[in-house]
Amino acid sequence: MSQRIQFAQTGGAEVLELVDVTPTAPGSGEVRIANKAIGLNFIDIYVRTGLYPAPTMPSGLGTEGAGVVDAVGEGVTHLSVGDRVAYAQGPLGAYADMHTLPAAKVVKLPDAVDFETAAASMLKGLTVQYLLRQTYELKGGETILFHAAAGGVGSIACQWAKSLGVKLIGTVSSQEKADLAMANGAWATINYSEEDVVERVRELTDGNMCDVVYDSVGKDTWEVSLNCLKPRALMVSFGNASGPVEGVNIGILNQKGSLFVTRPSLNGYADTRERLEMMCEDFFAMIESGKINVDVANRYPLAEVGKAQDALQGRKTTGSTILLPS
Repeated sequence: MSQRIQFAQTGGAEVLELVDVTPTAPGSGEVRIANKAIGLNFIDIYVRTGLYPAPTMPSGLGTEGAGVVDAVGEGVTHLSVGDRVAYAQGPLGAYADMHTLPAAKVVKLPDAVDFETAAASMLKGLTVQYLLRQTYELKGGETILFHAAAGGVGSIACQWAKSLGVKLIGTVSSQEKADLAMANGAWATINYSEEDVVERVRELTDGNMCDVVYDSVGKDTWEVSLNCLKPRALMVSFGNASGPVEGVNIGILNQKGSLFVTRPSLNGYADTRERLEMMCEDFFAMIESGKINVDVANRYPLAEVGKAQDALQGRKTTGSTILLPS
């Protein structure tokens, strides 16, 4: 037997329960992984609350983890039992000590990347990879605004942007988080609890505003983000921490300077095996070179997942959070 977290109805963290299950044998093209560490992400909360509907009920939860290949299904050639691996996509169910998923979504870990680092950063690191290197290919010298700069994604983005020679302005909610973002390489920070974000961006950029805004907050920051852009610049909306952006009149993009907007996702970029491999190679190389240090700041036993999600949702965390199977 193994254990997994599941939920039979949407709602708060109280709907999550730890249950005993029989591990699923891998089918054709699948592998089963014995998780050593599991990633916790805001998208997991979206699924639990029903913002992103689960395909079936009761449902497992989580899409990110790292561990050792425990069993291999028919037709799988690039992975073997005993391989150290990580994953950030696939069917729900990573919140478990065993997880079966398509082998095409699983990559081998370099020796220099440990299980906790991988589980804490695969989804976040690949997100930053497509945001900074594909959605808008930063060349160096640009000025960008990145919301939630002290969080898991933001911490990696600060470091990656600095390595590219990009001026990242990060929004934060406290002085502690401002200090963390600066330590990670942010060019400047704005404490939105005390400062007007648009006016502060205007001051910092001498009125030129930003080439790109990266916004994972959603509803609460949508118009603020648009107002921080220079004409013909790009608005990247990639999350809904405060709720989804709704009821938008597309004409506002014209009114604010012929702006561009996109709503990307990891599945939209890592949509082939080749692209996933390329993105992972890029991200792992940043870790191995020391240009990115993953801050595994919070560790919870799998059984305390509700407490972990509440801390993340309440914006009480910095860096990355992982769950540890028993």
